[in-house]
Amino acid sequence: MSLPPNLASMEKAATSQAAVARPVTGSSKIIFVGASTGGTEAVKSFLLGIPSDCPPILIVQHMPVSFTAAFAARLDTLCQPRVIESQGGELIESGTVYIAPGHSHLRIKRCASGYVTELFSTPPVNRHRPSVDVLFDSAAEVVGRNAIGVILTGMGKDGACGLLRMRKAGARTFGQSEASCVVYGMPREAAVIGAVEEVAALNEIARRVLTVVSKT
Repeated sequence: MSLPPNLASMEKAATSQAAVARPVTGSSKIIFVGASTGGTEAVKSFLLGIPSDCPPILIVQHMPVSFTAAFAARLDTLCQPRVIESQGGELIESGTVYIAPGHSHLRIKRCASGYVTELFSTPPVNRHRPSVDVLFDSAAEVVGRNAIGVILTGMGKDGACGLLRMRKAGARTFGQSEASCVVYGMPREAAVIGAVEEVAALNEIARRVLTVVSKT
């Protein structure tokens, strides 16, 4: 018998906390994702291919402030990992996806017990707040070769330079293919400057990323 949605969410949260969620160490992989136009469906598709015991995932999706909490809540009901809108200061744990709120930049910061999220209401970068470049820059600086970067469909160039910095820091990087993008803007800009190590169709990216994770 299926559970009502609220009870199912409570059961999922309890299972995640008891069996999956755990702080990550300096040698653990962390996944960073950026998306814009067409990204809500692309992010959903990516996360549907991710298991509950996944590495932590931090996501910037360009979206108005009033929609990010509902977006995270919807993904949480659909996907195996726990999905939350970041409030800042959360300990980064496996099995958890952190969505940047529409009003702030999201960064990752090292702490005594691992990593935490940070939010900043500083001016927009590439005309966006949250900005993918801000998230990716922090990944390059703080996580380095243990980061995995994914740039999905979107207009403009936000995230391209940050993904390049991630790659130069030793991270593995992926870009969505032109054929599977709603708008081949951000992935194209990233590919042009050499930021993308591997191009993949949307329905293949999760599998490719998990292959990298499994080899560590």
